[in-house]
Amino acid sequence: MGNFIKQTFASLVGTLLGLMIFAGLGTTGLILLIVAAASSKDAGPTVKNKSVLVFDLSMKITDSKPSSNQILQKVLSGENETIISLHSVLNSIEKARNDKRIVAIYLDASKANSATGTGFATLKEIRQALDTFRSSGKKIIAYGVDWGEKEYYLSSVANTVVLNPLGAMEVNGLSTQPMFLTGALEKYGIGVQIVRVGKFKGAIEPLVLKKLSPENRQQTQRLLNDVWGEWRTSVGSSRKITPQKLQAIADSQGILLADEAKNRGLVDQVAYFDQVVADLKKITASKKEDKTFKQISIKKYAGVDQSKGGIKKISKNKVAVVYAEGEIVDGEGENEQVGGDRFAKVFRKIRQNKNIKAVVLRINSPGGSATASEIMQREVRLTREIKPVVVSMGDVAASGGYWIATDSNRIFAEANTITGSIGVFGVLFNAQKLGNDNGITWDAVKTGRYADTQTVARPKSAEELKLYQRSVNRIYSLFLNKVAKGRKLSTDKVSEIAQGRVWSGTAAKKIGLVDEIGGLDSAIEYAAKQAKLAKDWELQEYPRMNSLEEQLFGKVAEETKTALGIETTPNTTPDPLTTEFHKLRQEIAIFQRMNDPRGIYARLPFNIKID
Repeated sequence: MGNFIKQTFASLVGTLLGLMIFAGLGTTGLILLIVAAASSKDAGPTVKNKSVLVFDLSMKITDSKPSSNQILQKVLSGENETIISLHSVLNSIEKARNDKRIVAIYLDASKANSATGTGFATLKEIRQALDTFRSSGKKIIAYGVDWGEKEYYLSSVANTVVLNPLGAMEVNGLSTQPMFLTGALEKYGIGVQIVRVGKFKGAIEPLVLKKLSPENRQQTQRLLNDVWGEWRTSVGSSRKITPQKLQAIADSQGILLADEAKNRGLVDQVAYFDQVVADLKKITASKKEDKTFKQISIKKYAGVDQSKGGIKKISKNKVAVVYAEGEIVDGEGENEQVGGDRFAKVFRKIRQNKNIKAVVLRINSPGGSATASEIMQREVRLTREIKPVVVSMGDVAASGGYWIATDSNRIFAEANTITGSIGVFGVLFNAQKLGNDNGITWDAVKTGRYADTQTVARPKSAEELKLYQRSVNRIYSLFLNKVAKGRKLSTDKVSEIAQGRVWSGTAAKKIGLVDEIGGLDSAIEYAAKQAKLAKDWELQEYPRMNSLEEQLFGKVAEETKTALGIETTPNTTPDPLTTEFHKLRQEIAIFQRMNDPRGIYARLPFNIKID
C-alpha cells in the first residue's frame, strides 16, 4: 500500500513538473531550471583518477536517444528501465580507451537478461568496440550469475570472465518460437483474408496457419544458422575454443554450472561478487576502508566532455545521422515509431541545410506501411541527388525497412543483421461470424458496386479480392524495380532473391542486397569520406533533441525519483507464462499500428525474436 501511495505521489509530482515545463507556469522557476541545467553542463560528471567504467548489461540499448516525451512518460509511470543509445555506448567506450583516468571496464552481467530486446547486430558493434578497448592494453572484467547467449556474447571479450559459484550459463544454441493466432481467430469468429506476393512472406502466417510453412521454416533455419555461426566464431576466437567444440557443448550440455563452465574454458574464475569487488579495488588503488572501487557508470560517463577522450569534433560541417527505429507507419507516428510524414520533413530540412554535407540513415525497423515507406524513400532519393546518403542497418532492416534503403549510396550491415523480406501483403479482417454469433447483423445501402469494400461486416467477394490482389501486385512490382535500380541488379535476379525472404547480413552481402559488413561508426566514416570532409566535421543526430532538453528532462526524471525515494530495481527475467502473454500482446499491438491507407504492408514476419 505504501509503495502504491509513493508511486501515485511520484506521478502527481511528475505531472506538475510537466505542466511547469510545457505550460510555462512560473517564469522564474523555468529560468532557474534553465540556469541549473546550463551550470550542470559546465560542471559535467566527475571522473576520479584510476576509475573503472561500469557497463550494466541490463540496460536497454536503442539506436536513438529517448525523447523528452519518453523521459517524462517514464517518470509519470514510475518505470525504472535505464535506456542508453548505441552511439552513446560506442562513444563512451572509445572515449574511455583514450582517457588516462579510466583503467578498466567492468561488464556487470549480474542483473542482465535477454528480455531487454537488444539484438545481436547491436551487440556485435559494442563487442567490436570493447575488443578495440582491450587491444589498447586496458583490462575488461566481466561478472555474471546467470548468463544467456546474448550477455555472454559481450562478456566473452573480457580479459577475465567471472561466474558466481552458484551461477550457470546457457550455451544451447539459438531458437525462435513464433506465435500463431489462427485458432483463436477461428474460435472467436474473426475472419481473415490475405492478399500477398512472395512465397516466403511469413508475416501473414500467424493469421492463417497453425505452424510454420516449409518455406518459412527454411528461411528461418538459415537465418538462425548464420547468426549462431557468427556467435560461435566470435566467442570461440575470444575464448580460444573452436566453433566445433562450442557446438558440441550446445548439443551435449545446454546449461553449464559454474565449475563445468570453468573446466570447459568458458570462464576464467568462479568467485563471489565481493571477491570481484576486492580485485577491482586493487586495480583502482582504492583504500581498504572504501566501500567499493572507484567507478563511473557508462550512463554518466556519456556526459563527460568528449574532448577528454580525444574524440570531440567541432565544425560547421555536419554529418547527419537520422534514426529510423521502430514500426513504419503512415502519418506522423508516435514515440518508437517511424512516421513517414515526420521523417520526410526531417530529410527535407537536412536537404536544405547547407552545413550538412552527408547523411547516414540508421535503420532498425521490421517495416510496415508501404505508403509511408515510399514517402520516405522519395525523400532519401532527392537528398542523395544533393549530398551522399549512406545506410547503416541495425538489428533489423527488412521489408519497408529495406525499401527506404534502396536509393542510398552504400549500405552497411552487421553479419547478424536481419534484412531483405522484399515482399508485400494485405490483411482483410471481418467480424461477420463474431457478430452473428452474438446476435449482431448488418445491412448495407450503396451507390456503387464496391462502395462498401472497406467494411468488416462481411468477407470480401472474389471480385473484391482481385482488386486488392491487383494493388498488391503493383506495389510488389514497384518494390522489385526500386531494388533492381538502386542495387544495380537485374529484375530477374531481384525477383529470385525477393519473394519475401529474410536474409542475414552475411547472406545479403553475397547476393548484393548489402555492400559492406560494418556498423554505425563505419557508415559514418564512409559518409564523411564521400563528402570529402577529411577530419573537419561534426556529428548531428535526428530527430533532434537539444542538449538543454536532454539535461532538463533527464534531471527531472532522476531527481524526482531520488527525492521520493523510488529505488531503481534490477530487471528480472519474467516467468515463461508471462513471457508468452507479452508476446501475445506484442502481436496484437502490431494490428493496432497497421494504418496504411490502402491496407498494404511491407513487413517482416511478425516479431521474429531470436533467443
